[in-house]
Amino acid sequence: MATVSSLSSAAIQSQISLYQARLQAPITQLKSQITTETAQVSAWGAIQGTISSLSKALGGISDVSTLSSRAATSTSSATATVTAGNAAAIGTYTLANVHKATAETIYTGLKSSASASIGGSAGSLTFVQNGITASIALGSGSLTLNGVAAAINKAGDGVTASVVTSTAGARLVLQSSATGTAQAFSVSGTGALAAFDYNPAGNSSAATGEWTVAQAATNATFTLNGVPVSNADNSLTDIIQGLTINLTGSGSTTLSVSSSTTGLTTALSSVATSLNAAISSIASQIKYVAATGSGSAATAATAGPLLGNFTATNLSNQLLTAISGAAASGISANAMGLTVSSSGAVSFDSSTFSASYAKNPAAVQKLVAQIYGALKNITTGAIGDSSATSGGSGAIGAQTTSLNAQVTSINAEIAQITKSNTAQLENLINEYTLAETKASSASVTQAYLSIFLGASTGSGSE
Repeated sequence: MATVSSLSSAAIQSQISLYQARLQAPITQLKSQITTETAQVSAWGAIQGTISSLSKALGGISDVSTLSSRAATSTSSATATVTAGNAAAIGTYTLANVHKATAETIYTGLKSSASASIGGSAGSLTFVQNGITASIALGSGSLTLNGVAAAINKAGDGVTASVVTSTAGARLVLQSSATGTAQAFSVSGTGALAAFDYNPAGNSSAATGEWTVAQAATNATFTLNGVPVSNADNSLTDIIQGLTINLTGSGSTTLSVSSSTTGLTTALSSVATSLNAAISSIASQIKYVAATGSGSAATAATAGPLLGNFTATNLSNQLLTAISGAAASGISANAMGLTVSSSGAVSFDSSTFSASYAKNPAAVQKLVAQIYGALKNITTGAIGDSSATSGGSGAIGAQTTSLNAQVTSINAEIAQITKSNTAQLENLINEYTLAETKASSASVTQAYLSIFLGASTGSGSE
């Protein structure tokens, strides 16, 4: 007689696991695709960062004219120092028979002390300087050297005052606030200050009443390449275009103005470093390393996330060509120290650049401007005009936007498949459960039938 049997729990679980694995296979494949595309997004992010750095470095050479600086020197800094702006003409300038501009300085005879009373009840001082008259009045409480000096300094009318004290006594010192012959002054006093009259009338060496002339107000004088020059102060900014000359003493000196490549050299070195970093970054993302060795020493082949990506490869080629193919007025990038090696590495030699610039500055400036234009177009095409963090502009932005959209779409597909798989597994489990229930019921029925049929057979034979 036929029997009814059921699958064991282990057998059922095995069947469900096999079915679940078949359902999971498409999801595993899709997740592998997400891993690949996420790695590509990360690779583009790394490249984007280096291209952004290159774009910023290019700002340093955007206007070559501002980097064409001048260097100026003086053969005698004790006579004059000099600084040069970019507009200064290259050449040498001889300053001879230099005499600095001076301020008018006078001092009184000795008084017993700075705080001792001058005598009298009141008085005033009137100063005449450069056609301007100014007066100060002092009460009896201020009639000391300290009081007079304080009143003069408070007025601030082109003359400053100080008190010099020693063991011998104190002196009042007056000095014009600026240098030059126009700063000479006279003083007239009234009342208690009548003794402070000072009117040298051009006598710069004699004592004039209460006052002794320590130094007369004079203009700076010298000859510039044989041409006589007179100036009211010791800082000259308009004698030679682009030069600031500061007279520091008497004597003669020669000023030399030459071209300086420091600013441009620094900026180009930064561009070369950033460019090399960008090219290296791209190379690491598109490289392929073949398998090596065999057995336990074998290494598997590896491939960059962007291997075979045209956009990445083309970007690298454009960057290299912008340097290797650059030439202007008979000068190449290589001739001015910016080179590309056979392995694609960019380097910059400042000594070569300086020599090339000294020989033909106009041509070098033109070539630098050309390189800037080419690299600027490339970086703008790669990351757009905005910052690299925008992520949505340029070729790189387009690549990452597309990849991220694909990842989003795949995730949605995985979610849909997962939902469908869950429903199918539930149906399968329900079917096994129903089958087990029916098998169990059939087994019970069969047992009863066996008992019944067995009993019937026994009674018939008696």
